[in-house]
Amino acid sequence: MPSVDVVDETFLAVPPAVVAAAFAPPAAWAGFWPDLTLDVYADRGTEGLRWTVAGALVGTMEVWLEPVLDGTLLHYFLRADLPGDASDQRIRREVRRRQLAAKEVSLGLKMILEAGRAPGVPPSLP
Repeated sequence: MPSVDVVDETFLAVPPAVVAAAFAPPAAWAGFWPDLTLDVYADRGTEGLRWTVAGALVGTMEVWLEPVLDGTLLHYFLRADLPGDASDQRIRREVRRRQLAAKEVSLGLKMILEAGRAPGVPPSLP
C-alpha cells in the first residue's frame, strides 16, 4: 500500500471536454505539480489522464473526468511513496500537503473555467 494516498473530488460546472483541455498540455502539469515528473500511460481523452509519477514521489496519479448534470466531477487520485526512508511524521506532512495541493488545483480550475458563472445559471454556449 502506498504511503501517500490522496483522493479528491470537485464539481466543475463545465463540460468534461473543457476540463480535459486544461490538463492536456504537458506544460500545464509542471504548473500543477512542479516537483513531479509525469509520464502518461493512459490518455482517456475527455475521461482524463493516468500518469506514472517520479521525482518527489514515486507511484501513479489519475485525473478522472465524470460527466455529471451540466458539468464535470473531477476525481483526483495520487498513490505514491516518498523515495528513501520516510518517517511517519514526514509521511503525514506529505499527505496533508498533497491534499491541499489537489484542492488548490481543482478550485483554481473551477475559478478559471467557470469564469464567474453564478450558481443555478445555465452555461453560456460558445
